[in-house]
Amino acid sequence: MDKLSIEQKIFIRRSDGRVHLAEIIKLEGGDSNLITVEWPEGHTVRGKELPLELVVLMNPHIFDPPRCSGNAPLGNQTASISPRSMKQRIVAGGLLPGLATAAPRQQTKAPAREDEVVHQAERMRQERERRRQAQARSRQDREQGKSEDPGNPNWEIARMIRVQREQMESQPVRSGTTNDRVNSNQIMVCVRKRPLRRKELADREQDVVSIPSKHTLVVHEPRKHVNLVKFLENHSFRFDYVFNEDCSNATVYEYTARPLIKHIFDGGMATCFAYGQTGSGKTHTMGGQFPGRHQSSMDGIYGMAAMDVFATLKTVPYNKLNLKVSCSFFEIYGSRVFDLLMPGKPQLRVLEDSYQQVNVVGLTQNAVQNTDDVLALLELGNSVRTSGHTSANSKSSRSHAVFQIVLRSATDEKLHGKFSLIDLAGNERGADNSSADRVTRLEGSEINKSLLVLKECIRALGRQSSHLPFRGSKLTQVLRDSFIGGKKVKTCMIAMISPCLHSVEHTLNTLRYADRVKELSVDSIFSKRKQDANLGSTSMSDIVSQSPTQQLFPSASSTSLPGGGNQAQQPTNTTNDLNRSQNRTPKPTYPTSGQQLVQRKGRSPQEVSMELAKSLAQFRGRNFP
Repeated sequence: MDKLSIEQKIFIRRSDGRVHLAEIIKLEGGDSNLITVEWPEGHTVRGKELPLELVVLMNPHIFDPPRCSGNAPLGNQTASISPRSMKQRIVAGGLLPGLATAAPRQQTKAPAREDEVVHQAERMRQERERRRQAQARSRQDREQGKSEDPGNPNWEIARMIRVQREQMESQPVRSGTTNDRVNSNQIMVCVRKRPLRRKELADREQDVVSIPSKHTLVVHEPRKHVNLVKFLENHSFRFDYVFNEDCSNATVYEYTARPLIKHIFDGGMATCFAYGQTGSGKTHTMGGQFPGRHQSSMDGIYGMAAMDVFATLKTVPYNKLNLKVSCSFFEIYGSRVFDLLMPGKPQLRVLEDSYQQVNVVGLTQNAVQNTDDVLALLELGNSVRTSGHTSANSKSSRSHAVFQIVLRSATDEKLHGKFSLIDLAGNERGADNSSADRVTRLEGSEINKSLLVLKECIRALGRQSSHLPFRGSKLTQVLRDSFIGGKKVKTCMIAMISPCLHSVEHTLNTLRYADRVKELSVDSIFSKRKQDANLGSTSMSDIVSQSPTQQLFPSASSTSLPGGGNQAQQPTNTTNDLNRSQNRTPKPTYPTSGQQLVQRKGRSPQEVSMELAKSLAQFRGRNFP
């Protein structure tokens, strides 16, 4: 340390292996022996602390000066004295005899910090090379992906979806194959995916909906991480049937509306409606294709249902019932009802009589004799139906079209069965209509309101609720007899979705709407609760069904949720029977005295009095401490 001074130039080795001169600015002796140096680098000055050992290794010319050689000048030469031996040193008295036999002192090696720095620099260099190679491979893969799908702005998403679909086993519903038994549940929910249009194909629109089987579908929603890396979030849904873009209207009708034809001949009420966003194919499915400007009703569900009705009317044993067929066609625009089969499309009133039957006053029911008469009525009604221009479709249906096929007895005009086929108006978000005019926004609000009420009615039907909110909209008010009637009522919902990337939010909203309708049916509630019990978890419906009030006072409404608190006392019935609670309605058995509670529960009189006081406070609407 004595041979070093401030502002002295010494050699140092950088962490990346470079060696250059640096100036000493600080010397720390003692136990640390650290030397602080600095050097200019570009427009900045850098510095670091070095141990004394590393400075000694890098600057041997400072600490070990070269010895004088034989060619040195004579004035500076000194006599060369050979070193004395150990014996001579002992004789001369320069070394004690006891120390002559001592073990030689081992030289301590300086810590090899230079090697550690070199190895660390080598590791950093190798990691830097690996990163560069990874970036080069990523750049090469990116260029290869662009070359596979040239001109597609969403080629990354298309490539990820293609990889996802390669891992799926596709087993969709095949056209013309009905070997499997068709489901005949009270509430049946199906989904149909429409194909991409010519304009969408020309714009290189990406298909984000995959159908691995006839009961499931997956929506690939593009998302981004925090570091802006794109990824796919897969949403899986399960329904009764899922139809891909290759299925025709005949295939959709075979699995959805055709099983309901026999039901109306057996004296039931059937409803089939198409739900979805604007431009998803509802009118195409229900009314038929558009070969030109006019719609061909022959290949729609309307026309195919009429053909099967007349074909079934001639079969045994229904040909002995002496039934006649009549049809009505009306639309619900906002909160107003219009008859589509009358000249001038007059407005009708919806009233409820003293028998709590909802009637559309003045609605015409035209008697039909064959399928051609029905097709003529459909063509007349579709020509005057209300439509408008929206952001999603140039000719969008702005009203709910209801086509009803009614079976009556030819002798006493008594209603035998009714089949309601409904083409709902497209649901839209308020954000999509922000630039529209006031009339379009009002239409969208009325449409969404009626669709929400329709969902609540179907949910109440599936839960076997004693209250149906059918008065919330004109649509559900007109279809009241299609929701009330027990097992005589069957409903089929066809959710129409668009596969485009720009419609992925609408598609998810439609599927969640349909999934919410299906998961609250009685069959699915029981199966889901049984699965949760096997997994050892508790669902919200179980918590609700086991509330203290229901355990203390069992009532008739507790039978609407099978698998609740009374499941151990009653046999489990998994069929979706709405009349189960109507046919046998147990009387509520409320305790009238503390003695009955003591006998029933086996508790002390103090606990019984506390429970009676709590129940009395609940009935009065008070909070009891």
